[in-house]
Amino acid sequence: MSAYQRKRLLNIGFGNMIAADRVTAIITSDSAPVKRMISDARSDNRLADATCGRRVRAVLVMDSGQIVLSSIQPETLAGRFNGRGAALSDVEGGE
Repeated sequence: MSAYQRKRLLNIGFGNMIAADRVTAIITSDSAPVKRMISDARSDNRLADATCGRRVRAVLVMDSGQIVLSSIQPETLAGRFNGRGAALSDVEGGE
């Protein structure tokens, strides 16, 4: 029987959640290098777009190399990530 541990999920908008412990960076999408990173991830099938057609405001870099796009401001996501706000939830999962 495997041991259970609690995993935190981070709400990145529109009902989309990601594993908070897998996030490496939360960055803005304004600069040319970040736009290039998004383009490269899209061509390599490493991009997850969670904007629901809205403007990209935050880019989340995951520890697996995946890139996740969100329409939530990076400051708001960072606050949620640090536990300020009701956008974190705990789920039980096995390893």
